[in-house]
Formats: sequence, structure tokens, C-alpha cells
Amino acid sequence: MAISSPAFSKITLPAFFSDGMVLQQKSNARIWGFTSGRNRVSIQTSWDQRVYHAKPGANGSWAIRITTPVAGGPFTLTISDSEKVMLKDVLVGEVWLASGQSNMEMPLKGYQGQPVNNGEAAILEQANSSIRFFAVKNNASRKAADNCEGSWKEATAANRPDFSAVAYFFAKAIQEKLHVPVGILEADWGGTLIEAWMSEESLRSVNAAQQFVKKDTGVINKNEPAVLYHAMIHPLTGYRLKGVIWYQGEQNRPNPAAYAKLFPAMVSQWRKDWGSGNFPFIYAQIAPFFAKDKPNAADRAVEPFVPFLREAQLNALSKIPNSGMAVLTDAGASNTIHPPDKQIVAGRLAVIAFARAYGMKEVKWQSPQYHSMKVIQNRVILKFKHTGGSIELKPSASEHFEIAGKDQVFHPAKAWVEDEHIIVSSADVQSPVALRYAFKAWTTGSIYNHYGFPCSSFRTDHWALPGTE
Repeated sequence: MAISSPAFSKITLPAFFSDGMVLQQKSNARIWGFTSGRNRVSIQTSWDQRVYHAKPGANGSWAIRITTPVAGGPFTLTISDSEKVMLKDVLVGEVWLASGQSNMEMPLKGYQGQPVNNGEAAILEQANSSIRFFAVKNNASRKAADNCEGSWKEATAANRPDFSAVAYFFAKAIQEKLHVPVGILEADWGGTLIEAWMSEESLRSVNAAQQFVKKDTGVINKNEPAVLYHAMIHPLTGYRLKGVIWYQGEQNRPNPAAYAKLFPAMVSQWRKDWGSGNFPFIYAQIAPFFAKDKPNAADRAVEPFVPFLREAQLNALSKIPNSGMAVLTDAGASNTIHPPDKQIVAGRLAVIAFARAYGMKEVKWQSPQYHSMKVIQNRVILKFKHTGGSIELKPSASEHFEIAGKDQVFHPAKAWVEDEHIIVSSADVQSPVALRYAFKAWTTGSIYNHYGFPCSSFRTDHWALPGTE
């Protein structure tokens, strides 16, 4: 445990309860820790001078819920048994957990040879003490941990280079719109499977393709089931959040059918562990990618499965209550799995947050979504939800459509808009029965609604995935 007082103090706290922390406003925030004594533990809050008490358990653990005010600060928290620990420079505002793999972890300074658009400009912006990050150090464990490594850092030019680009641009959008402090708990690690971010309980609840097998010895691999949950998520459970932003899925591309079950199970378990209801869970759909200029065996092997993974994420919207998905069919990169435009990702996540988490009914946030199809002679007529009154193809004669007959062989098709419908036909298919849109590993997308949001790739058939016939 991180010692948060002089050596003679009997109070120890997890690392994230420290100077500079951000607490969720207008909530019953939970503070916890350990004491080496048996005295009653108390917390006094400087915003109202109220004192809260708790009796430690047999092992010295204690937890106290405090009532936080509207956004503001800086405040202090004084925690004591026989000794006192004072946490200073505490802000109250909006707290979000940012998690996932490398596209969430990608910092403002970028990766080697892979810059972030406008990253350097964001790094050099004026210091903003109202945006603070607690980056959980990458770690894996086969047992649930009570603590993690990290420290709260303000958004300064010295600290920002290592902040998650998506999370920073998201936090900035929230802070500028609401004019309140924003705290980000960042727990992400590149190249990681969703199974590693799930608890043992949630893994056992899912009849997934990859069975849960617990290891007890040997070097820990970051992609073993549950090991990142144990080390990087479990210590945070109970820290009061407004919601979660999530960007992950690339590592699970070969197994979209399993992901379709795992993802909702993970969200359900996280919400259960936090014990604060169905907080908003907002996620990014993986962006199109296939390195056509530098193909390798791994890319070639997973290429057919990529659109099915995006489909699993799209279908998760109906399985995960109080969720939202940022569609990125127009924001991929053909030469890297780490698209440089993180602002568009963060912007779409933030727009969803304004509507879903903050109840701003005037904010338009939904992407157009396929609703139904009708066949008249050799034409397919597509109907969409969430159009905002119009649907648009960019370019107007899109080449991202394919249709098939009963032989299940897809042929390129032409598409055009009539009213709020898209009409699709191909000279090679006289009796179409199925349609697919942007259903490739690499695509640039072309369907937009009135508000400028792109449509996810989709298919109208339910034919088997490649290799599972």
C-alpha cells in the first residue's frame, strides 16, 4: 500500500487517494484503506467540515462514504485514527475511467514513427490544473490486487506527452463544455485481449471459444485471462465514476463470435464490481485497417474476421444498457493499426457522453444504423434509423456495397440515395437476397446522416463466419 503520511502514521491508502486527486461531484464517494491500529477511523471534508467515521475490520481494512459537493476545489481531506493524514489539492468534478489497448494507450506524443494529429500542439497548450490523470502502471497478476502504482498529474506541458491522446481530448471536451474539473483514471495496455481485462467470475459465466484456464506458476503473460483485471482494474473498483470510455478489440479480431459474448459480460461484471448501477459505458468501434503495402501472415489470417468484430461491437449496443459507440468507419488508416486522428475518436465519445451521461437532449449523437431491406426486382432498398431526416453518400456513387443471390457469392454494386433510403443494384445479381456495406478489413466508409456521423459497416445476412461453415 502507498504510505500517505509520515512513517509513524497508522493509516495507509491506495495510491489514487493522494494529493491532487479528483472526486466525482454530487456523489457518495467511497474512500478506503488500512490501519495498523484498532481505533475508529474518521474523515473530515473541508468543503463542509463534516466528519465521517468507520470502525476497521479485523484485518485493519476500513471504508467510508463521503458526500461530495458540486464541482469545485481545491479542498482537503483529513483522515485519522490516532494519527492524521491530510490529502491536499483535492478537486471535485467529473471522473471517468479510460481503458482498453494500444489505441487508448497511445499517448499525445505518439508512437515511434506514428504521430498523433495535433498532438504536439495539445502538449504545448497552457497548463490546465482542472484536468488531471492517474495513469495505472502496466502490471499483470494472477491474484486480485488491492493497490496499483501511479500518481495524479496535472495537464501540463511536462506531463501531457504521456497522457492517453483519446482520453486527453475527451477530458478537454468535457472540461470545456461543463466548466468543471475532470479526472481520468487511465488503465490501458497495448496488444491485450479482452479476456485479460475480465474477472474470473465473468469469464466463467461466458461459454466462449477460448475457455478460461487459470495458471498458477510461470512467467505471467499480459494476455492470460483475468491478469489485467486483477492488477489494473480490481484496485480501482469502488472509486466513484461518472462512466467509462473503452477502446479495444483489435487483439480479438480472430474471434469475433467469442467477443460478442465476452464484451457484454465484461461490462456487466465491472458495473457489478463498482456497485453504482449502470453507469454510462461508451466505447469506440475498431477503425478499419489492413496494411496492404506491407502485408504479413498475421494480417492476412485475421483480415476476413475484422468486419465481424466490428459487427460484434455494433450488436453490443443492444446488449449493454446505457451504452454508446463511436463509429470510426471514416477514421482508419491503411498503413497503421493506430490511426493518427485521435481527436475525432475523442470528439465522438464526448458527444455521446454529453447525451448519455449528462442528459443534454439537444445534442445529436447517434450514427445512422441499418434498419431493414426490401427487394424490388433486382434492386435492394435500404432503410435506416437515426438519419436526422436525411442520408448521404460520400462520394455520391459509393463503391462500398456488395450484394449476393442465393449462391452466397457477393458482387460489387452501385448505390444511390432516394429520399431517406439507399438503393443498391448490381448487373451481376438479378435476384438479390443479401447485402453487405463496408464489410471489409479496410474501408473508408461513405454513409452519413444529417448530423455528419458515419454508419457502421453492416450485413443483412446471417451466413457463417469464414472458416466456421
